[in-house]
Amino acid sequence: MTRDVININDFIILIEEANSDKVIIDTCKFDEPLIAVAFYGSGNVHLSMDHGDKKVPYENTKGLAVSFYADETVDCVHTVSPDKALQCILIATAPKNLENLPNGEGELFTDLLKELVNPSDSYVEGPRFFMTPEMEHIVDNIFNNQYEGKAKMMFFRSQITALLSHFFWQLATLSTSEIKSKEREKLYQAKEILSKNLDTPPSLTELSRQIGLNTFKLKKDFKELFGVPVFKYLQNERMTTAHDLIRSKSATVQEAAWHVGYDSLSSFSNAFTKKFGFRPSEIKVS
Repeated sequence: MTRDVININDFIILIEEANSDKVIIDTCKFDEPLIAVAFYGSGNVHLSMDHGDKKVPYENTKGLAVSFYADETVDCVHTVSPDKALQCILIATAPKNLENLPNGEGELFTDLLKELVNPSDSYVEGPRFFMTPEMEHIVDNIFNNQYEGKAKMMFFRSQITALLSHFFWQLATLSTSEIKSKEREKLYQAKEILSKNLDTPPSLTELSRQIGLNTFKLKKDFKELFGVPVFKYLQNERMTTAHDLIRSKSATVQEAAWHVGYDSLSSFSNAFTKKFGFRPSEIKVS
């Protein structure tokens, strides 16, 4: 388990990462009531927010951005396992600090996270959605950075500011979106189907049939909700998954290529280089 804590103005930033060859439970509490946004990287860890006899589980956290209010009675429980590692960035502030936040940030919280500013329970979930590719790129950069010491903290501060800006912009965009909640859930389902079938993804026609949306609505609304076309998202997922497999020594370059559906190593290497700017053989393994 690695854990970095950063203080920026009245924000507390917690950056956690954990891998394990067996199932481990990591539980933490907050020292005071907080309004927070959590961003989950590629580890896809299991999360449960427990308070009293209530449990709010999150099964598929990969790429998830979730806002919430939690007081001192809430247990934040991560279950880390060999295939579900922890990658979490938490940005939090106490409600009492909202009026003092600079650059109008307090107003953003109050306007877009109303249910968290005036909570009705010990744990209240606010808006949640899967991150845009730009947000995922920032999260990947944070967990894959090579900086140390003061340079690392400076890098973290710049990336956290950008990540929070993207979050509120996406939140404002979603609040004016014409996509109905039932259709949005179907699009989340499509995203999950693609993520679980990187080696043999369904065609657009098959994907449309599985989620119950016609292909036109699928293509149009998927791009509006996630910021990229369906198969651009698939390509990003393939390359990110391959990068993680190689970096963690879970697969060789050839094995990673097969895992994400490439029979040709040269085609995989070219696609990887186009995505990241360096060849898969140049990854620094952890």
